[in-house]
Amino acid sequence: MDTATNTGTNTTAATPPARPAGGTLGGRSPLATGLWGRTEQQDFRSRVRGTLLGSAIGDALGAPVAGLSLDGIRDAHGPAGLTEPADGHRGRVSSCTQLTLFTVDGLIRAHVRRDTGAWHPPTDVHRAYLRWNATQHDWGPDERREDDGWLARQEWLYARRSPGRACLTGFADATRGTLDRPKNPTARDAAATTRSAPFGLLVGWEPALVLQLAVECAVQSHGHPTAYLSAAAFAVIVHGLTRGDTLDTAVQRTLGLLGSRSDHQPITDALQRALTAATSTHTPSAKTVASLSPGENGDAEDTLAVAVYCALVAEDAPHGLRLAVNHGGDSSATGALCGALLGALHGETALPAAWLADLEGRATLLELADDFALEMTQGPTLHGPGVSAPAWLARYPRA
Repeated sequence: MDTATNTGTNTTAATPPARPAGGTLGGRSPLATGLWGRTEQQDFRSRVRGTLLGSAIGDALGAPVAGLSLDGIRDAHGPAGLTEPADGHRGRVSSCTQLTLFTVDGLIRAHVRRDTGAWHPPTDVHRAYLRWNATQHDWGPDERREDDGWLARQEWLYARRSPGRACLTGFADATRGTLDRPKNPTARDAAATTRSAPFGLLVGWEPALVLQLAVECAVQSHGHPTAYLSAAAFAVIVHGLTRGDTLDTAVQRTLGLLGSRSDHQPITDALQRALTAATSTHTPSAKTVASLSPGENGDAEDTLAVAVYCALVAEDAPHGLRLAVNHGGDSSATGALCGALLGALHGETALPAAWLADLEGRATLLELADDFALEMTQGPTLHGPGVSAPAWLARYPRA
């Protein structure tokens, strides 16, 4: 594959094939340039929808109890804990869903900008995060910003939903954090991880390049190795699921890739704990989750371990999500990560319909998911030499 050098660091972000070949979506070999078949397009779109919607419903389910102890959750919601979206907060998402949407927007814009020869996805994703940062300060969309595109004009996104300090400071100015000079080098929470599922949806990329891109985008706000490598590991797991791997296989492949990175041990150990817990003879329980739970610290690698364990042992999506949010850690983050994994694994039809019906911004999530799938599968028919779809370029400006 061709690469484009990141002039701000010693790392690179790669150019994927324009369109993967039909019939290879679930294959083990690198995807070749060619036409998608109809079945592959439908499967891919379902997994993209499932990933984004699953992340959002997990976020919305866990947000009202994030930071509560397990006893506190049970005091508020009964002995079984939180089993349905909480009244008064039903479907309300947090900043991690907002940032996930802008990650997708940035990736689409990066592919559109390839026509200009300006191919550097970390820069385009960073610009998208700056647009998110504007939603945290402005009253509403500013029509004077012609390069905002359609996502930044969605009024419901102009609400501050408990964003972490590292995200607010990381995107407070136009300087992009890099591996050489990361933003917030002590930040090790899971906020960068929760926004990183979309990198895994780049099925035409090699897994190592997905990992590298996720790292380069995570350090824009979270410079601690456990934070940016957790984000990268999560993206690579989603990538495997989107290509048709089982979750166990996707995690094992991710462990193999992590082994070549310095500072990987905390993430490797956390994922190994999740795999071991999932293969134990014990019935899945809050006690097992607590043994993996980040508790008060909310470190990214432990948050990822909880989500992976819950997705591995889930009988179905609601069961996995309930297990993921009933603990004393960051229930919003673990719910979002588990939901993304289950959605990527099974597609959107596996998600609980009643929870989707209440989901804030569902129309936007679906529209963006379908736009992403359209760009990845049929981008050359929307823009490029001799091809111009003005409506598409208005939605995703090259500027």
